[in-house]
Amino acid sequence: MTARLEVRALSKAFGGVQAVREVSFDVHEGEILGVIGPNGSGKSTLFNCILGQLAPTRGTVAVDGREVTGLRPSQLNRLGVSRTFQLLQVFPRLTARENLILAGQEHRGSRLGRLFGPRDAGLGAEADRMLDFFRLGTLAHETAGNLSYGQQKLLDAAMAFMSGSRLVLLDEPAGGVNPTMLAGLRERLAAINREARATFVVIEHNMEFVMALCTRLIVLAEGRIIAEGTPVEVRADPAVIEAYLGH
Repeated sequence: MTARLEVRALSKAFGGVQAVREVSFDVHEGEILGVIGPNGSGKSTLFNCILGQLAPTRGTVAVDGREVTGLRPSQLNRLGVSRTFQLLQVFPRLTARENLILAGQEHRGSRLGRLFGPRDAGLGAEADRMLDFFRLGTLAHETAGNLSYGQQKLLDAAMAFMSGSRLVLLDEPAGGVNPTMLAGLRERLAAINREARATFVVIEHNMEFVMALCTRLIVLAEGRIIAEGTPVEVRADPAVIEAYLGH
């Protein structure tokens, strides 16, 4: 079976600094893969190479068997690949619903459609469904800037999954979210994975969050994969313990 995402021998150097070193892994349909590691281990650089924000020094990336190495983020969006960032990417002066419609246009809208199509670009019903799914329906017409930080994180995740994204990369979704909202975010991500077979890869520092959400983990240290397995296996791996604790 072809993997949803295939990363092969991916490397990225900045001058003499090797940030990512020969990283290879697959992600299959319906899987939740977590990418963890100490600060400076290469997690964000790896994401940026996969998603076209950075050009890898070596290696390849394929989505559904098609090589996409070097494609721009906008091109990947049209192939059903999206992401969230460590810093929120919501538009604070737009309503929650307008944010989702705009995100949907990035995936499948055209310039002509934006000029001559319906005001909601034909995405209003889908935006409403996504708002309800992420428990934001009562806030549909609230400007995003007036939402709490946790609610904005939910909206950010909803935007990534808008228009049926087949692969979503989440960059620290738990960052800065209070424990009450965090439980809701984790539950909604697990639900969209379960109900829509959504496939995603998660970078996260909150170990409790990632261990509870992900079905499989890879661990980076100094740009290399040092461990891979289930959360239980990874938690007990001596190489992981050493990388995090330094002894």
